[in-house]
Amino acid sequence: MSHDHAKGEKHAPGDSVEHDHAITASDARLKWALTLTAGFMGLEVVAGLWSGSLALLADAGHMLTDAGSLALALYAAKASRRSPDDRRTYGYGRARVLAAFVNGLSLLLIAAWIAIEAAQRLQEPVPILAGPMLGVALGGLGVNVLAYLILRGGSDLNSRGALAHVVGDLLGSVAAIGAAVIILTTGWSPADPLLSVVVAVLIVRTGWRITSESAHALLEGSPVGYDVDRVRKSLLRTIPGLLDAHHVHAWTVAADDIYVSLHVRASAGLSVDAVIADVREHLHAEFGARHVTVQVEFERCASPEH
Repeated sequence: MSHDHAKGEKHAPGDSVEHDHAITASDARLKWALTLTAGFMGLEVVAGLWSGSLALLADAGHMLTDAGSLALALYAAKASRRSPDDRRTYGYGRARVLAAFVNGLSLLLIAAWIAIEAAQRLQEPVPILAGPMLGVALGGLGVNVLAYLILRGGSDLNSRGALAHVVGDLLGSVAAIGAAVIILTTGWSPADPLLSVVVAVLIVRTGWRITSESAHALLEGSPVGYDVDRVRKSLLRTIPGLLDAHHVHAWTVAADDIYVSLHVRASAGLSVDAVIADVREHLHAEFGARHVTVQVEFERCASPEH
């Protein structure tokens, strides 16, 4: 059996410059959002304790975790740019994915805490100062809207995890405003814990999505659009002389850093280098693979599919 094994990286012109610029912009967005969130967090905690509002305390507690999640996302973004070394040969790109996983889990824990507190408040109602609650909640809404506008440009899991915290906090502010208005106009205090439960449900949906996507990446699941059978058929349909493609594996280190390894069987007489080049070019152009490892064979591979 004749075969070759080579690893190559394909980058479109300007990829590195555009990528570095995007990272710098992402860091700046995280810093601004962290400053806004941390600056308002203390005020909301004090106001929540003073007014007795669970919706406001839930919003303040979520804002506290927002500050932590934004700080974690910022640290992970910086850590991910560290160069590969002997212990981390792929580099530190997955720091961002790990941060997203932690942020997703924290969202689920926050939702559980809000639900438990709401149940207790429904059983044992407490007096609520709806006026101060409304004023602080309106301020919190403004801060959260600004933080959302700052962060919404990020597309990687790390940025999306941080944004999910801000969106959850924004919903908490809306719930606190709604509860305050209801209490001021009707005196019905159960509106506060009930609206908090609605926020908790919405937070669970977002937290579960971020957690499951980041867990998929940490478990080296295939990237979006990388159905193995589709990749195999695309190669066989496009590259002349290619007879088979098997042992196809695709995974990511970071959101835009896709790795693919595979074995291909080619017609006798073809150049190994030409086959490798064609496979690399096709996977980069059609599937965005930046790192491709190809093993070329000229007879059936004896090992079973895996």
